[in-house]
Amino acid sequence: MWINRTISQNLTNTLSRSKSILLFGPRQTGKTSVVKKLAHDTYITLMDPAKHRQYESAPESLLQEVKAQKYLLNRKPIIILDEIQKVPDITDVIQILIDEDIAQFILTGSSARKIKNLLPGRVIKYTLSPLSLVELEGINLNLEAILTNGLLPEVYTTTNQFAVNELLESYVNLYIEEEVRKEALVRNVGNFTNFLNLACIESGNIINLRAIAYEIGMSHQTIAEYYRILQDCMLIEKINALTKSITRKRLNKSPKFILFDLGVKRIGAGEPSNPGIHQQASLFEQFIGLELSKIIRLRGKLEKLFFWRSHDGPEVDFVLEENGLYIPIEVKWTDKPTQRDTKHLVTFKKEYPLKNNMYVICRCAEPMLLADNIMALPWQHLAKIFTNPLSEA
Repeated sequence: MWINRTISQNLTNTLSRSKSILLFGPRQTGKTSVVKKLAHDTYITLMDPAKHRQYESAPESLLQEVKAQKYLLNRKPIIILDEIQKVPDITDVIQILIDEDIAQFILTGSSARKIKNLLPGRVIKYTLSPLSLVELEGINLNLEAILTNGLLPEVYTTTNQFAVNELLESYVNLYIEEEVRKEALVRNVGNFTNFLNLACIESGNIINLRAIAYEIGMSHQTIAEYYRILQDCMLIEKINALTKSITRKRLNKSPKFILFDLGVKRIGAGEPSNPGIHQQASLFEQFIGLELSKIIRLRGKLEKLFFWRSHDGPEVDFVLEENGLYIPIEVKWTDKPTQRDTKHLVTFKKEYPLKNNMYVICRCAEPMLLADNIMALPWQHLAKIFTNPLSEA
């Protein structure tokens, strides 16, 4: 089943402006399928051992090949180069070809760690995440299945749970093998494997690096570096704490990290496929955080995503900020929201300037007005936060 990826139109528009593209994204999010549907002249994957060896030993050979192609076509060719992190030095050649207007490139990569910066303005960077609610609009979605298995395209279109588990287990194992061991990102793969397990367990929680380091017997500097590796490989979303406040002196400043896909998180944490209510509530909150991050990327606007927590009690799950104005969002695992669910939103309203409205995202069947400027929205309607005023939600 082919699902139209929202990012495709953005990529097409960028190519039409004679810009090159760098499409980042974790493995198996569909980067290759997306770029192959774009207009192009040549497709090269550095997963091919022969191409990998060729460009690793002689990256300048790409320069010669592309110049020949331009001559034969009598125009600037569009070249897809897949998984460029495999040969980081090839970006120097790509830079020359773009700078001299010899070719246009569609580049993909699953790790930003080794890729050198390409010319700003000439290469437009995008990130492809797993499937999003925006892309699945109009499809009857099974929330429990999403929270259990995640939204990687191949996993989502697989109906057998045993096969799903096999795909996810393979994903976790291949990530450690391909991205960590073969790319020599860490010295001790065993330590990293233990860390990855704990990072999956702690997904969605406020991170205490020293506590995690103590738990698995490593330095907190090593743990911080391991989290940076996950960020560079786009396997976690970092949600920073909102620390601006006029009235409060003690706000939490530590970030939250959410695994990019809940199915991968489940397998990496060794969790069952039938979570209890408490675990479902936690997964639901993480799911909404991931979806908000996806929408922000797709919109390409100035919104930033935070969470807010005071040491004396009040906290708000997520806060959107744009130009100093805020939209606070609570996430509740309930299908019958009440005014009790708005308490911390009301506190937040007294202390920060709002952009427009406040929201409780839950499992209610229809939007509900809970209090002045506070709307309960079904999770399927999450994108309306970005587009609709309260009266139209």
